[in-house]
Amino acid sequence: MRLFVSALVLACAGTGVVPAHAHDPARQVLAAGDGWASAGPGTTGGAKARNVHDVRTRAELVEALAAPGPRIIAVKGVIDANTADDGTPLRCADYETDGYTRAAYLAAYDPAVWGWEREPEGPLEEARTRSAKKQEATIALTVPADTTIIGASRGAGITGGSLRIHNVRNVIVRDLTFRDTHDCFPQWDPTDTSPGASPGNWNSLYDSVSVQNSENVWVHRNTFTDAPNQDAKQPLHFGRPYQVHDGQLDITNGADLVTVSRNLFAEHGKTMLIGSSNSSTTDPGKLRVSVHHNVFRDVLERAPRVRFGQVHVYNNLYEGAQTYSWGVGVQSQIYAQNNFVRGIAAEEVVYNWGGTGITDVGNLLDGKATSFVEAYNTAFPDKALGRDAGWTPTLARGLEPAQGIRHLKAGARR
Repeated sequence: MRLFVSALVLACAGTGVVPAHAHDPARQVLAAGDGWASAGPGTTGGAKARNVHDVRTRAELVEALAAPGPRIIAVKGVIDANTADDGTPLRCADYETDGYTRAAYLAAYDPAVWGWEREPEGPLEEARTRSAKKQEATIALTVPADTTIIGASRGAGITGGSLRIHNVRNVIVRDLTFRDTHDCFPQWDPTDTSPGASPGNWNSLYDSVSVQNSENVWVHRNTFTDAPNQDAKQPLHFGRPYQVHDGQLDITNGADLVTVSRNLFAEHGKTMLIGSSNSSTTDPGKLRVSVHHNVFRDVLERAPRVRFGQVHVYNNLYEGAQTYSWGVGVQSQIYAQNNFVRGIAAEEVVYNWGGTGITDVGNLLDGKATSFVEAYNTAFPDKALGRDAGWTPTLARGLEPAQGIRHLKAGARR
């Protein structure tokens, strides 16, 4: 019976039609019209896999990722990525090498000693870099093409890990809780100063999920959180927050045709970056991303921040503390449609990071129709944005009035 059901699902792959009795989410394919990832050949992940790899440890996950594809990987329970191959838990101190310690680093690059004019360099900065590479070798998990990774039990997820969807196509990541992807070795940069902030910043590596130079990727029904190790709980060093987290889901370096749907993004700073840098030569013409039916709760920024891409942001729920949500970057084309914003000042939803315009239609603030770009332009006339992103989305399956998502539930099963 299982083989019969799977055959029916595979027969419908790419058509958006799944038989009503085929209820195996591990073999679900992205429906036609469901955002940018349904374009081109569509997104089927590991639906054609003959077997399912059940994994409960980091070592088992690494082995499953290296297996011949297509592959379905079912995560059962919580996998701690900061573990050795034999299952021994690893702490930050276990990655330290060549004399690096946080205390020594803080002493060496204290601005009272090092100054504010140049980035750290020398043996201790080199030791920090090598220590970071040692952690990266453990927690970075490379995802091949034609893969579905799914949480197969309530509360299933990956703690401290960084899924790397790089240089591949046709990947599905769903029903997982990504928790506390922390960098043990943030870099101090006294020259990195945010507008209106004190000088200097701590910068971290490792996104919970990183999509680079890949196509047809569907990220669905996941929960992303830093709990219980939120950046707000970190100490201040040199007067700046000691930030140990980077992005929750970053889509960069020429990635294209991505759908991000029904995820919960919570308690984080730099949430979702789309686009690598202002000078990128690989991003123009790519970065077509749909972000829909997600909940962004108590995230400070980047929900998302965009460069270059045609990004459809629709039917999302925004609530709680934030600095801004929609970052309008260089050559970005954000089409923000039918989103519901709760308890956030209207002028703080949009921010101009060097862009020219954003389409902002059908959005509600606490149930009231609001133009967030107009509110931003009124508050910041010297950085005013145009109100036309220059395109109209056509792949918007499930689009509904903003009022309908005011109580939206999203994220992995708990």
